[in-house]
Amino acid sequence: MATSTLTAKGQTTVPREIRQHFGVKPGDKIAYEIDPDGSVRLRTRKVRLADLAGILGKPLRAASLEEIDDAIGEAAVERAQRS
Repeated sequence: MATSTLTAKGQTTVPREIRQHFGVKPGDKIAYEIDPDGSVRLRTRKVRLADLAGILGKPLRAASLEEIDDAIGEAAVERAQRS
């Protein structure tokens, strides 16, 4: 079990084995989630834009500016109707 000490400012160092397990580096975000039984769960989500490249596949064709404008208008109407 990895442990760390909490400072007077409420800070702690994440132990090396935990950082390595999650693959976190300085500047990455760590989320803390409290379970109903009182235990705390750490979560990280490291998604870089480059990791998402190709996730949707290639479009069959490029949309025209008119099609893009129409889609934006339709989305705005739908959003307004939901409000």
